[in-house]
Amino acid sequence: MRSLHGTLSRMSHSESVQRARRDLGAKLRAMRKDQSLTGRALAEICGGWHPSKVSRIENGRAAASAADIRAWASACRQPEAASELIAAANNIASMYVEWRDMERKGLAKAQEHVIPLWEETKRFKAYAISYVPGPLQTEDYTRAVLAGIRVRRGLSDADFGNAVATRASKQKYLKNRQFRIVLEEDVLYTRYAEPSVMLNQLTRLIQVADYSSVSLGIIPRGADRGPAHKAQDFWVFDDSTVQVEIVSAFLTLKQRNEVGRYLDDFQRLSELAAASGAAIPLIAKAISAYS
Repeated sequence: MRSLHGTLSRMSHSESVQRARRDLGAKLRAMRKDQSLTGRALAEICGGWHPSKVSRIENGRAAASAADIRAWASACRQPEAASELIAAANNIASMYVEWRDMERKGLAKAQEHVIPLWEETKRFKAYAISYVPGPLQTEDYTRAVLAGIRVRRGLSDADFGNAVATRASKQKYLKNRQFRIVLEEDVLYTRYAEPSVMLNQLTRLIQVADYSSVSLGIIPRGADRGPAHKAQDFWVFDDSTVQVEIVSAFLTLKQRNEVGRYLDDFQRLSELAAASGAAIPLIAKAISAYS
């Protein structure tokens, strides 16, 4: 079952990349049609491309390079549109980064990968079904989670201490940024370490829930889900960028329609957590279970 879940995760997020390509292709198609150009005519103007290239780009079956987009925009007499379209194409190219590429230089470098985005973000939203989100983690919980990741991906432990320190450093953002966080209740009971570590982690959640900068919601196991379906863990940065960690890769989404889907999901999940009552009693219940 785990293998099947991983396969479905890869398929789902590969489809996100394909959907983004199709969205870009639709914009390019609209430019072509505005000039009443056939695909064959556009291909000829662009330097004798094979006509099938136009069709493949428009239908999202092939990626458009920066040179392709400049030629396309020029042929459609809209050269000023090229820069925005190239930026969209670059976003698509960077959406799906395989873990082995990110971690080639070590687990710490993979943790550092997201720091620039965190530095510039003022408002964070996070949904979790697997782990307590990074800034809310105790050091021992972080150590246990990263140890499991290191073993699962066959990584060296040479920079393990730096990786733990890098993730722990995210706690500083709790002081002057805004966080809205929604957890599934199962997160409280998923053991990554011995009971004493889990108890400390849950106590830490109660402390953080009292911060003025943090809004913490928990969806009970028995909640009537309605349209608020469970999702994979994700972060939203200033409502403009989404990052998702999946089994095989790290997904970054910047396309407006893709980000919008996650924002809609987050809103539904937040409303379900709010309708289900306060978070503290659920955390206290979990603490009593570990005790």
